[in-house]
Amino acid sequence: MSQLASDQKPVIAVLTVHDEWTQFRGNRANFRDIVRTGKELDFPVYIVTTKDLKLSSHKIQGYVYSSEEKQWTKQWVPLPQVIYNRIPQREDERRPSVRRKIEECIRHESIQLFNPFFFNKWTLFDWLKKNRTTKALVPDTKRLRSPKSLLPMLEQYGSLYLKPESGKAGKGIMLLQFDEAEERPYKLTIQGFRRKNVVYKTGKPLLLWKRIKAETGRVPYIMQESIELASYKGRHFDIRMLVQKTGKGIWTVTGIGARLAGPRRITTHVPQGGSVEDPEKLLVPTFGQEMTNVLMNRLKSSGLLITKQIEKSAGYTLGEMSMDLGIDTEGKIWFFEANAKPMKFDEPHIRKKSLERIFQFSHYLYRQGKA
Repeated sequence: MSQLASDQKPVIAVLTVHDEWTQFRGNRANFRDIVRTGKELDFPVYIVTTKDLKLSSHKIQGYVYSSEEKQWTKQWVPLPQVIYNRIPQREDERRPSVRRKIEECIRHESIQLFNPFFFNKWTLFDWLKKNRTTKALVPDTKRLRSPKSLLPMLEQYGSLYLKPESGKAGKGIMLLQFDEAEERPYKLTIQGFRRKNVVYKTGKPLLLWKRIKAETGRVPYIMQESIELASYKGRHFDIRMLVQKTGKGIWTVTGIGARLAGPRRITTHVPQGGSVEDPEKLLVPTFGQEMTNVLMNRLKSSGLLITKQIEKSAGYTLGEMSMDLGIDTEGKIWFFEANAKPMKFDEPHIRKKSLERIFQFSHYLYRQGKA
């Protein structure tokens, strides 16, 4: 590629799906922030739906935000050179027409697309188990298939988390505990969305399984050993990390935040009553300042190891991911989840940097050209 071409800025499209009523789906505030940042950094950027992305045309229809009129307008725009995939829901991504369009973009001779698909929890754990270093960070995890596999694992650990393979924001997560001293030793806590937990107790394994199946339906679930996480004022917390590629195509940690569980909640997700906190504030009371510094460095290096292993196993271009990590009472780091479509971080300094990195990495992809 000539020097002139490498100095040019690519046309960037943020990919989403069409919506009958609101033009397109997705987080509008996030899209506005992306378009605004593009403008500040002098990158041509717009929102496009899979329906309007006609790869054989030179001009397509895209949405541009007008800050004066405070609205999105549909305009003719040039075909993008880099596509940032922000299709918001797994259900949208599963639609055959959407899958076909993503595959077309991946195969296209010159268009670069990054983060083509959502991650699946089971697949992630499978990928991480293939590397000796990352394997040690993964809690014991199996597919939830029958009482025959569930009960021995429950007796081994005393406490398990049951999670949907393709969950979001803590939805559908349950905590299963076994205490043989109790009259009804099986206790299932079902986290209600924005409402109180539902607790089901029984002494009969078959009734327990029946209740679990009633909750999970046809959704594939995993079961995972429950880790005793470090806590702050009696509430457990986990660490959220945003990892992105730079303008040189190198993975780096953009920011680390913490999420503190709401009172009597079984997960730390904000929609489930969790709160956004500073990780050091939560770690210091348990571990002291010196050990907290060590843990923060360890979190970063573990996060980067995990990211590289995920990308290597996925086999397609990734530019960012967020992940949930836990620190147990002994100071050991655990991996719980990674997200290919990170929700925006509320911490302002992380947010600003994360938006800029989307464009820096897009520019890098454009300069590299397609292999």
